[in-house]
Amino acid sequence: MKLSFLVPPQKWRVPVIITLGVLTGLVFFVLHISKADSYLSDNPETCINCHVMFPQYASWQHSSHARVANCNDCHVPHNNFINKYYFKAKDGLRHTTIFTLRLEPQVIRIKEAGREVVQGNCERCHENLITHIELYRNQTEEEENERPCWECHRETPHGRINSLSSFPYARVPKLSPILPEWLQKKEK
Repeated sequence: MKLSFLVPPQKWRVPVIITLGVLTGLVFFVLHISKADSYLSDNPETCINCHVMFPQYASWQHSSHARVANCNDCHVPHNNFINKYYFKAKDGLRHTTIFTLRLEPQVIRIKEAGREVVQGNCERCHENLITHIELYRNQTEEEENERPCWECHRETPHGRINSLSSFPYARVPKLSPILPEWLQKKEK
């Protein structure tokens, strides 16, 4: 058998099985407490699994976009299924690393890859407006296309965000406890 080198000697089998069981349990526990399955959805509340995103969520919630678009409609590519989930995974792993290591900046700014996606989604959703409106008559078409939409529409949809205090009446969903109920009862 070609995989026989993976089978531990007889005296090591029980400790190896126990260790693998503990590691598997830890992986599933981390997936559970991180709400990993929620990242497969388009639910906007997924974005506030990390508390630092509360201001962005609150500002979006009070914008006109909240009635017609969720976070993924703007921040994730829509050209195909594979690219959408690849981008979500890549961006999610970067966010997870930053938040786990407590490296998040005071003011969250979108990265270049995200800027391109947001610009593409602005154009995709507002295509009928873009083709019928001439923004600046003195500009050439090339110059006009170089400017991102938010250069003029700076406060769409998030407004000027400094902190959650920028939105004092915002209602952000209450965080659910990480510990299961049975463990919370034993803790008391």
